[in-house]
Amino acid sequence: MLRTHTCGELRPDHIGQTVTLCGWVQRTRDKGGISWIDLRDRYGITQLALEEGVETEALREAARNLGREFVLQVSGRVAERYSKNPNMPTGEVEIRVESLQVLNPAKLPPFLIEDETDGGDDLRMKYRYLDLRRNAVRRNLELRSKLAQQVRRYLDEQQFIEVETPVLIKSTPEGARDFVVPSRMNPGQFYALPQSPQTFKQLLMVSGFDKYFQIVKCFRDEDLRADRQPEFTQIDCELSFVEQEDILNIFEGMTRHLFREVKGLEIGEFPRMTYADAMRLYGSDKPDTRFAMQFVELNDVAKGQGFPVFENAELVVGINAAGQSGFTRKQLDELTDFVRRPQVGATGLVYARVEPDGTVKSSVDKFYSQEVLQTWKAAFNAAPNDLLLILAGPADKTRKALNELRLEMGQRLGLRNKEDFRPLWVLDFPLLEFNEEDGRYYAMHHPFTSPKPEDVALLDTAPGQVRANAYDLVINGVEIGGGSIRIHDRAVQARMFKLLGFSDEEAQAQFGFLLDAFEYGAPPHGGIALGFDRLCSMFGGADSIRDFIAFPKNNSGRDVMIDSPSPISGAQLKELSIETTVEEKL
Repeated sequence: MLRTHTCGELRPDHIGQTVTLCGWVQRTRDKGGISWIDLRDRYGITQLALEEGVETEALREAARNLGREFVLQVSGRVAERYSKNPNMPTGEVEIRVESLQVLNPAKLPPFLIEDETDGGDDLRMKYRYLDLRRNAVRRNLELRSKLAQQVRRYLDEQQFIEVETPVLIKSTPEGARDFVVPSRMNPGQFYALPQSPQTFKQLLMVSGFDKYFQIVKCFRDEDLRADRQPEFTQIDCELSFVEQEDILNIFEGMTRHLFREVKGLEIGEFPRMTYADAMRLYGSDKPDTRFAMQFVELNDVAKGQGFPVFENAELVVGINAAGQSGFTRKQLDELTDFVRRPQVGATGLVYARVEPDGTVKSSVDKFYSQEVLQTWKAAFNAAPNDLLLILAGPADKTRKALNELRLEMGQRLGLRNKEDFRPLWVLDFPLLEFNEEDGRYYAMHHPFTSPKPEDVALLDTAPGQVRANAYDLVINGVEIGGGSIRIHDRAVQARMFKLLGFSDEEAQAQFGFLLDAFEYGAPPHGGIALGFDRLCSMFGGADSIRDFIAFPKNNSGRDVMIDSPSPISGAQLKELSIETTVEEKL
């Protein structure tokens, strides 16, 4: 090794020892009679000292010519610092330099390699290898590594076996868009990159591997946002001879284990909520339960009084912001502007304040008597000084808009503490959703999800009412993972494909390998996949998963560091039997 210790390792116990360190120059300071160098590696920073009359002039001259991010090897004696720094683990000692070698000089970095840097997102992404030197980014990747280790530790103790599944697979018509890869050896044919190892893990269950897991890369060619990347990582798991309850218990246990070992926290209960209740009470299938403000439907008490907005609405629904009647007119106008944003989609906002004496004052007083407004107050179970916020319109659209308003209020009132973790299981999703445009059903999760046993009879008569044997793990309003009990019977799976509009021939062509496997003794099985990047960002208290990925893509799906995606040559296109060149497209 070129070093005996790391830059974060030395303590007073090492005083008097001769050591060798390697690292990068964080900064230099020259006071004439003495010079200091802060040397950094991933473990920390150690101060180097060079005193006039102690070191040779050549050594001091070499130190004067150092720049930021020069790579050094330094040897010297560990000594007690004259001026100690209690904010650094190594702040009680320094190295009195006896030899110094520049292993590699460095250009001046385009931004400061500091916790508080002057580099913007685009610049730091272009020079990501420099950004990764910063403590904040390094700590994120250390957290990611620790989480991965603890996932493996827990699942290994539960007797799961880690199996790698193929990356070059077959494109399927269901789900998000695939990334496709042309096959040189099979002209005109393409592989797809996996959106999930779904069918392979089910085949592993047929193979008798009753507990499988994989921390696996997946790929989806879809629009990007803060918590979505074209390539992402998930904790993918499948089990045989289990029911829903078994899976919830095992992965509730894993979640508790991760919080305990990585965050040092014991989290509370994992309540359960049906999809129907989540949509009715929160307007979302991933509700944030760190705060209250459940939806209250007002059709019975708000209609029939001549207010056109309510009379013409399919749904009148609101939330109670307890104790917030002091919101100013300006703040209420801001909320009205918020709900009218295209991303939210409401046409306006009605509000009502409960005064200290219990009377109700609303923005639509001319349509409603105090007697009727008191029925609003009763419906919300409101108390003096509460603020009622009400939206109206088409049911689904209005619930979605009110969910956004509820989250905005939670944010404004400081109710979404990132260190307060509230897990929730959401159960009993619809098995299918009908697309009016296409005139057909689509699987809400994927076509391998089993219907609830008690709803199987509805598949032929009322498929839209069939509930899935599916479950999502939600923490603080973020879907961390989801899964289901799978179909393991060929006849039921073929029936599902037919419901989804597949002919027998199409089903055989796309999924014949799975249907055939089910004829060789497929066990009952189910599984779950948890978004590893999202889990990392939640544990790290960040909103974006990019901060926890070593080399992420930007919001356009580009890697600006290596300039990818990029054109390929005409010769490569020809070799892949792709005749359309970039120039021809233009």
